[in-house]
Order: sequence, then C-alpha cells, then structure tokens
Amino acid sequence: MSKFKRSDSIPVNWVSTKMRKVFSERKEKVSDKDYSPLSVGKMGVVPQLDTAAKTDNGDNRKLIRKGDFAINSRSDRKGSGGMSNYDGSASLIITVLKPHHELNVNFYHYLLRSHYFSEEFYRNGKGLVSDLWTTKWEEMRNIYIPIPPREEQDQIVRYLDCQVSKINRLIHGYQKQIGLLEERRQTIIDRAATQGINTNVQYKDSGVNWISQIPEHWNMVYSKKLFVQRKDKAFPNDIQLTSSQKYGIISQDEFMKREGRRLTVVMTGSDILKHVGIGDFVISMRSFQGGLEYSYVEGKISSAYVMLIPNKEKVYDEYFKWLLKSKSYIKALQGTSDLVRDGQALRYANFAKVYLPEIPLKEQKAIADYITSKVSKIDNALPTFQKKIELLREYRTRLISDVVTGQIDVRDVVIPDYIPEEDIEIDIDDADKDLKEVVEDAE
Repeated sequence: MSKFKRSDSIPVNWVSTKMRKVFSERKEKVSDKDYSPLSVGKMGVVPQLDTAAKTDNGDNRKLIRKGDFAINSRSDRKGSGGMSNYDGSASLIITVLKPHHELNVNFYHYLLRSHYFSEEFYRNGKGLVSDLWTTKWEEMRNIYIPIPPREEQDQIVRYLDCQVSKINRLIHGYQKQIGLLEERRQTIIDRAATQGINTNVQYKDSGVNWISQIPEHWNMVYSKKLFVQRKDKAFPNDIQLTSSQKYGIISQDEFMKREGRRLTVVMTGSDILKHVGIGDFVISMRSFQGGLEYSYVEGKISSAYVMLIPNKEKVYDEYFKWLLKSKSYIKALQGTSDLVRDGQALRYANFAKVYLPEIPLKEQKAIADYITSKVSKIDNALPTFQKKIELLREYRTRLISDVVTGQIDVRDVVIPDYIPEEDIEIDIDDADKDLKEVVEDAE
C-alpha cells in the first residue's frame, strides 16, 4: 500500500485514509461550447487564455465543477493542479476529483499541491520515461492522505492564506524591483549606444527611422561597411556550438550542462555546418527577438545561422555588443521583414537593411566602458533579489507542506483578518523585516 510521504506519525486527532475515501473521479464528458475551457497548471485551475492552443476535439472534454480538484495526470508536471472556482471543461489528460463529504476544499487545495503529495503522486506513476510518466486515478486512489478535524482544516486554511499572502507580496515586491532595474538597464544601453555619452555635443537628424537624433560628428552607414559575412564551412576540429539569448554562443556540451539536459544533438556533414570565429557576431533565427549574439569561442554551428566579421578599423566589439542588443536596434531588425512566424530565420539581407552608426573608435570604447560600468552595478544587484525570491519560494513550499501534514501546529495561532494580497501595497525597503516576521510566525 502507498503511504503519504511525511514523518512517521500524524497528530493524534487526525486520521490517515486513502484518497478514494475522500474523493471520486468525475468522468462526465462535455463540450467547450457548453462549458468554458479551463487550464490546469502551476497556477491552479484558471480560465483558458484566448491565445492558448486549441484542439479540434472541443466536444470531448472533461467536466469540472466548482469545488472539484483537478490535476494534470502527467506525473512530471508536479504541482499542476488545484481546487476549481469555476464550472468549466478541461483536456482529457486532466483527472477531475469531486469530494465525497463536507470538507474545506481549500485545505485540499493546499494539501494536494504540497511538495509531499507531489512527490508521492509522481512515485505512483507509470510510464516508459520520465517525461511520459502518468499517474491516473487508478494509482492515485490508494495514496494515503491526512485528514484533520474540520475545524482544524478551517484554521489551517486561514493560517496559510495569511502567511502565503505575506510571502507572495514579498515575492511580487522583489519582482517589481527586478523589473525596474531591468528597465533602467535597458534605458542606459539604449541611450548611450544610440546618442553617446557627451551631453555637450550638437545633435542632428540621423536620417534613419530607428534613431532620431545622433551627435553631429556621427554618420549612419550601410551595415556592410562595418561587417562582412563569414562564409567558411566548418573546420575539421571545430566543436559543436549553440546560440541562445540566455547564454550567447557557447559549446553545445556547456549548454546541455547548464540546462540540465542529457540528450546531445549531433550534427554531421560539413556542407550543413558553418565555422564560427572568436569575435564573430552571429545572426540566429531568434535574433529579431533579442539582438545579435557575440562569440567568445570558435567552433561550428548550423547553416541556419549567419556569421558577421567586424571591420576592426571601424568596429570596437564591446560597443557593438551593446548596440546590437539595444531595444531600438532590435525593433529596427524586426522591421526588415515579416518576422511573425515562429522559427522564421533571419538572413544577412535583413541585417544589411539596417543602417548603423559610424563612430570614432576611441568614442566607441568610451561608450562601451560607460555602459559596462553602469550596467555591472545593476547586474550585481539582480542576483540578490533573485536569490531572495528563490528562498521565499522554497520557504513557502516547505511551510505549506509542514502545516497541511501536521508537522507545524497552528491550532492556537492568532490569525489577523485576511486581506487579499492584491489589495495590499508593500514597501520593498520593509521586505527583509517582513520576511523575518513571516519566519517567526511559523516557529
């Protein structure tokens, strides 16, 4: 028999029972014409976005009633489920559970999304490989879950609503701060890269649509004057490279390592591979989303990419690394073609359509040094906020799991009136103080 993964005992006034004693599977089939489509994921059960991919099987969906618990039967989608506040319909991959007895469905919303249950749910799954692992009701029904008295369920929900709300407000506060820093970062890059850093110069109309004013001693020139296309095929000893906005140009092995992937795509045939040199700028299929990538490594890459060799007499690499990542340039690149289809590749012809500024090398270096200095301060600050968010999320997961399994006793905790988190403003300067209060409340 499967047992709920937690400590060896539960509070003496709680009971432990199989899920089938508490829930039964709802199997009614309905159409999304009669019942609005719902999505079941990490955010719980929510109305499906209009932009979500639709299937041609809209008349063959599962009914979800308000108060039901819906969970994705894909075991690897841990935590993808929740109590529904809506009547609606969901994909057949969703398992829909209706409660047998009078109980606090919000308690089970917390319980069945907890870390302990998610791991047990996964452990009971079946499949050939991890990403095809499925836990159906036949396996779920025999998982043991703890059941506290109804009044304690209510107290647990009140407590977790209050504490989770505090934690979420802190997370949102840090996310807002990150957003402001990233916006400031982009503004620094755009302003310095397209207008320079000397405020005492006279400006003139650039003559192009992606930069309005430029210093009067700058000129806008054909891109081909600053960069030429590399056409070398892969060299015999070239290592396989990968281009991504997240990491830039790196070896495929390093990319797989950072992403935690095991499968390596091996490309063969020198006729479909191109050589990348150190210092090349690379136009990828996604360049119109995030600018051109700069290569610090040498190797080979798919022929879908275009390599650009900078003219060293006119190009200071560090400056153009910033310029070609600026929002203004990316927007200009987007305007070179109808780049709305997923996977559409950019070519050298697209790059050549965008005029680039011709600036004295000494000034390019000064601008690049300025941007690097300013941006590095922001880049050094961002991990601090990201780490705080990570710790808060870990703490929230642990807190919920410990409370719903009785490892933290909240029966005598005095809980203030609950205020929905969206109605509360939080001062980011008070974040660490509030975090301390959240932790102390749970101890």
